[in-house]
Order: sequence, then C-alpha cells, then structure tokens
Amino acid sequence: MADLGRSDDAAVTKIVIEVVDRLSDRLADATSAVQKTLELEIGELRGDPQLLDLMHASVEGNIATVLYAIHHDIPIERVESPTAALEYARRLAQRGVPANALVRAYRIAHKVVLDMMVEGIQEVDADPALGLDVFGRIAAVSFRYIDWISQQVVEVYEAERDRWLENRSRVRDVRIAEILEGGDIDVDAMIKAIRYPLRKVHLGFVVWFPGDVNFGNEFVRLERFLDELAEHMDAGSALFVAADRVSGWGWIPLGANATDTVERVRRFVVNHDEAPYVAVGEALAGVEGFRRSHRQAQNAHRVAVAAAPSAPRVTAFSDQGLSAAALVGTDISEARAWVGEVLGPLATDSDNDAMLRETLALFLRERGSYKAAAEQLHLHVNGVKYRIQRAIQRRGRPIPDDRLDVELALLVCQWFGAAVLSPEQPVDKRI
Repeated sequence: MADLGRSDDAAVTKIVIEVVDRLSDRLADATSAVQKTLELEIGELRGDPQLLDLMHASVEGNIATVLYAIHHDIPIERVESPTAALEYARRLAQRGVPANALVRAYRIAHKVVLDMMVEGIQEVDADPALGLDVFGRIAAVSFRYIDWISQQVVEVYEAERDRWLENRSRVRDVRIAEILEGGDIDVDAMIKAIRYPLRKVHLGFVVWFPGDVNFGNEFVRLERFLDELAEHMDAGSALFVAADRVSGWGWIPLGANATDTVERVRRFVVNHDEAPYVAVGEALAGVEGFRRSHRQAQNAHRVAVAAAPSAPRVTAFSDQGLSAAALVGTDISEARAWVGEVLGPLATDSDNDAMLRETLALFLRERGSYKAAAEQLHLHVNGVKYRIQRAIQRRGRPIPDDRLDVELALLVCQWFGAAVLSPEQPVDKRI
C-alpha cells in the first residue's frame, strides 16, 4: 500500500504478515468459528453430515488461501481456487440448495474473518494510524478474494446445476418411458426414481402452445402452468416431461375422492392469462391408471391438433363422442374420405351444412324425436322437420340403412371440423 501520511509501507507489511500468521496458527479454531456462524445464519446449509464435512473443508481452504495470498502479496487472479470450495459448490447444486445461500455464506464468512483480523491487529498493539492502514490492506485483499472466489464457485454451481438437472431429467424420462411401455415394474423403485406417487389417482395431460409461438421459454411456461394447476386442484406436485419445444406431457396426483376434475381444469384455464392448450384424460388409479390416462390425453390431443384452429382451449377424453372420434381420426385423410362417402355433399364446410349436420346429429341422438330436438334447439317442430329433410337431401340418400355410420360421421365432423370436410365450392355468378 502506498504511504498515506500515517505509516510507511514496510511497517504495514510487517504487521500484516504478523497478523495473518497468527491467524494461520489458529486456522482450525477460525474454521470452526466460521462454520458455526454459517450454520446458525443460513438454514439451507444445516443438517446433512456429508455437506457439513465438505463445508468445513471449503471454509478451511478459503481461509488458508486468502491468508497465504495476503502473506506473500500474491495477486488474486493468480490464486488457485480451493478444491474443496469448488466441490462444495457442486454438491450444493446437486442437492438443490439455492445459489443465494452459497453467496451469502461467503459474505458472512468474510465478516467473521475480518473481525478476527481486527482482534489480531489489536493484539499486536500497533499505533492506531498504522493499525488502520494494516486493516485497510487486509480488507482490500480479502474483499478482492471474496469477489473473485464468489464468481468462481457460482460459475461451478450453475454449470453443475445445469448438468445435474439435465442428467436427472434424462434418467427420469427413461424411467417414465419404461412405465408407459407397460409390463411389471418395481413400483417403489420407480416412485423414488421419478419422485411421483404412482399409487395415487392420476390425471394425465398433454399441454402445448401453437407451433408459431416463440416465447423463448415455452418449456418453463408449460411446467409452471402445470404446477399452478396442481396447486389449484389441491393436489400433489405435478410431474412434467417435455415432448418437444412447445409441448409436454404431465400428470397430477389426486385424492381418491376427487370429483369434477375436468370442469376444474376448464375453470382454471379460463381464468389463466397465459394458459396453453390442454388435453386431459380421466382420473384413474395406480400404475395402469397412470398409463391409461396418459393415452387418453394423447388421443384428445390428436383430435384437438387436427381440429385446430377451431379446437377448444381444453379438450377432454371424457367429452361426449371424443373417444370414438379419436379412433376414427387416427388417419385424417382416410377419415375425410370416409366422411365424404357417408355424408355426401352434407360433408361440406359451409355454415348452412354445419347447421344441418348439428340438427341431424341432435335428432338422431334423441332417437328420431322431432319434438325433443325442437325443444333443445328452441325451434318449432316443423322447423326441425324442414332441416332434417334438407339434410337428407344434401346427403342424397335416406338414413335408416346406415344410421350408425351417419351418427359416427357426424361425430367426426363435430370434433375435427374443416379437417374432414370438403371445401365449399364458390357460386358461379354467371348463372
């Protein structure tokens, strides 16, 4: 340190070395004191014996390193990071301890060590002006060390956290795939591997954003949405697996007496500002329920994607007719051809034909009752009769011979919309 009018550099250096050497001789006591303070002040660092042993080694390594650097006037950028300090950062990342706890530990430890340095300066009974310069040099070097080592350990922490999460996610995804493949599994081992209660009742999901969406953090948004939905349903923690950049699979564990699950999902989505599209299975129990609800959600998802952009925000497997539509709609091009063969011109994508299809479908569901259909449509019976006649004319042949095919074709039209309909032909205005 340059002369500031209070003392010369040689005198400051002599006392600095004496103070740090005294603390080096008491390194074990200093390490214990720092560790006790960290355990007292930072709850996240307590409890695990292995982590506490590694913390001790990290604290000891850091104190020894900074004391050595001060004693020998070594530039901080040339100091080697203590191996134990880097490994402690890695271990905290693996255990999910917040990075903030690690940074706080270095700030608190710095204060404890500086207090010890002040005591050391007082012990040498130096002139106050000289003691102030000694403290100034020690504080400046130790601060640079804390700033430098904090950057080192945070970089190591973040890299290890990313690697650990990626590896853990990869292992978890493999285990989930094994569950979905079917067959016998060790349920207890799987529960531990994927951190999800497989013995409960499960509600399977597919969640996704349209392909043209580019938030840049779609994966995070989808996972957060599922977590929020699980909280809304008073359920356990959701399980989420990314399928690709804009879609993922999920499960929410429910209690055995859970009711109105799909309606609760719909209400939550309606009130959520950034809700993705949602396909949901039924609430089913156990490992087989985990698999089956997932397959149901996938079927609902397939229907919703094929029906886009007219698909509702939430498509549920339990919705009337969806399961049958999903089976028919496994091949959209074949489904379109079949619908055209069954319904003829009635399978045209026009407002008028849509009205006729809706009336005909309702009429058939009501077992051919004009009165029941009229009540639901709020029409006069004669109005319903007219629409049914027009629908039959558009189809080109009567219904009784293949009524089941007609009902299924109408159902497919309801769910898939334009994807299975023929485009409306433009009117030739010259006629």
